[in-house]
Amino acid sequence: MELLSDVSTVDHPICSSCTDSVMEELELEIQSVEKECVTYEYFLKQFKKNLTDGADAETVDLPSLQKELRELEEEERLLREQMKDAEGERQTLLIKEDFLKMEGEKMKRAEEEYFRERAQLDRELTELEDEQDSVNYQMRVSEMVLDKLKKTNIFNIAFHIWHQDQFGTINGFRLGRLPGSPVEWPEINAAWGQTVLLLYSLAKKMNFTFERYKLVPFGSHSYIECLDDQNKKLPLYGDGGFKFFWDSKFDHAMAAFLDCLHQFKGQVEKSDSGFCLPYDIEPGPARIRDVHSGASYCIRAQFNSVEQWTKALKWMLTNLKWGLAWVVSQFGEVSDQ
Repeated sequence: MELLSDVSTVDHPICSSCTDSVMEELELEIQSVEKECVTYEYFLKQFKKNLTDGADAETVDLPSLQKELRELEEEERLLREQMKDAEGERQTLLIKEDFLKMEGEKMKRAEEEYFRERAQLDRELTELEDEQDSVNYQMRVSEMVLDKLKKTNIFNIAFHIWHQDQFGTINGFRLGRLPGSPVEWPEINAAWGQTVLLLYSLAKKMNFTFERYKLVPFGSHSYIECLDDQNKKLPLYGDGGFKFFWDSKFDHAMAAFLDCLHQFKGQVEKSDSGFCLPYDIEPGPARIRDVHSGASYCIRAQFNSVEQWTKALKWMLTNLKWGLAWVVSQFGEVSDQ
């Protein structure tokens, strides 16, 4: 309390406990200051010692220190040059790195483009392989069809000669008439058209030309030309009218056709002496005769019964079928025709 009063003009009354506390704090501060002083004294002694050691060293080995300094400076210079070179190399490497990055990007884009093109080519290849498989399959089917066609004769397909009751038929068309089966004339005309076309095709296949007559296949209006009078045409078609039955051109046409069939038979016999038809042909009277029974029928319609006329036409178609079979056997298959 006296201490405080000395410091200030104002008296400071204080209790004993507070005074003790203040004193303890002051003692602690004094101890701290004393420690700092000891520390300062220690560092001061060290400093003075270092100064003394340094002064002695300069006096003793200064040239050595200068040499070491120069070496250190030279080493620093070299290191700086190396650092400069290294910096240049680093810049070069950075440039190369940027270039390689760009090249890498190009390569990446090229690789992506390559894989896109590869995928497209793979798809196209798959499509081509599928197309090739399809073509190969079509080729196999075509070869099978061709092989089948080679074994098939076009004459047998185009001209089917058969019979229906008392009628001879060609491609389903009946040739002739009967009282109980009045065949319409358009069907008879169509049958004659097919018959003319068949004999014409057989002769052409054999390179054979008929004498006196020329066959002209013209569908349901086929006819025969007389070579000695080309203006004379013998029709192998009719309408069944009253004038038709009194017109002899149709009969002359059928007789001329029978004559052509007889010439065809003679030409075949020149090549094959063993060939014969099931029914003999007598071109003069225009008759067909069965060699076994001796029966013969005229192919003309006038002054003849429809039964005999129809029978003669049926036998004529039978002879034509035999001629067709011989041509097929001699001249091969459809590929040769």
